[in-house]
Amino acid sequence: MTPELPRDLPVLERRAVRVVVLDVVERVLLFHTRDPDHPRLGTWWELPGGGLDPGETYLDAAVRELREETGIVVGPADVGAPTWRRRASFIHRQSRHLQDEVVVTVRLPGRGPDVDDAERLDYEVEDYFGFRWWPVAEVVTARPRCYPGRLPELLPAFLAGEEIDEPFELWS
Repeated sequence: MTPELPRDLPVLERRAVRVVVLDVVERVLLFHTRDPDHPRLGTWWELPGGGLDPGETYLDAAVRELREETGIVVGPADVGAPTWRRRASFIHRQSRHLQDEVVVTVRLPGRGPDVDDAERLDYEVEDYFGFRWWPVAEVVTARPRCYPGRLPELLPAFLAGEEIDEPFELWS
């Protein structure tokens, strides 16, 4: 069940995937993000990912989004099961997103590479102004402001293989 949404912007409802990319030394990739249309939101750290295109599965979208946003190329077999499920809403540019999301893992065989943003969409180039490979333990203890909002709290259980059905999050 979704609580009533703010009536601030047109609603874009979609399915989406977020990817917890882990390197061999247990660091997770997060983008430092902002929304130029809404500076009052400040900045936050965000998992790679995005909406599913028509006809796409979450596997297809995870592979595509990871390549487009980071330059990291993986195949569908490299994507973990969607054991974290959530519904969330946030404002982005001139719409309110209402998303049914799954969160999956991709484990890289080596250390996390630098991000290649050559395939990013124009708004992603503006929104993502940095990235960092965060040690998982530091995400948990430092509790940076993240999207998903409960990432620092839920990350250990998710990485341990627990099924997570997160309640609705009105992020912004």
